Amino acid sequence: MSGQTLYTPYHPRWLRRRMSTYWWLTRWSYIAFILREVSSIFVAWSVVYLLLLVRAVSRGDGAYRQWLAWSATPVLVLLNLVAVLFVVFHAMTWFNLASQAMVLHAGRRRVPGSWITTANYVAWLVASALVAWVLMGAER
Repeated sequence: MSGQTLYTPYHPRWLRRRMSTYWWLTRWSYIAFILREVSSIFVAWSVVYLLLLVRAVSRGDGAYRQWLAWSATPVLVLLNLVAVLFVVFHAMTWFNLASQAMVLHAGRRRVPGSWITTANYVAWLVASALVAWVLMGAER
């Protein structure tokens, strides 16, 4: 048995602390990380919902009215309300992380992260205002 290590009663044991299933509830940054991951499901739902709208519109007035009736059910209204909240959370966390995810240079100087974050929020505000303007103009 040369070259083979045998277990002895004096063999050291490694310290392995048990990790709780709910470890992510201990700090806000962990909770935000998990919520951001979950928000991806609601972002995907928003895309599917929009594609279902496009399909209903392309199939004519009857299909569109049926889609509107389906969309007005309390379950879908609640689901879409939760989805909007999660999509906004997803966008805000991405905007706050964007300055760390991309490094921009103006000449030889690095653009400050706060400028990148602010530019994202301004672009979001401008896009939202443009969409609101188009929708308000469509009603008149």
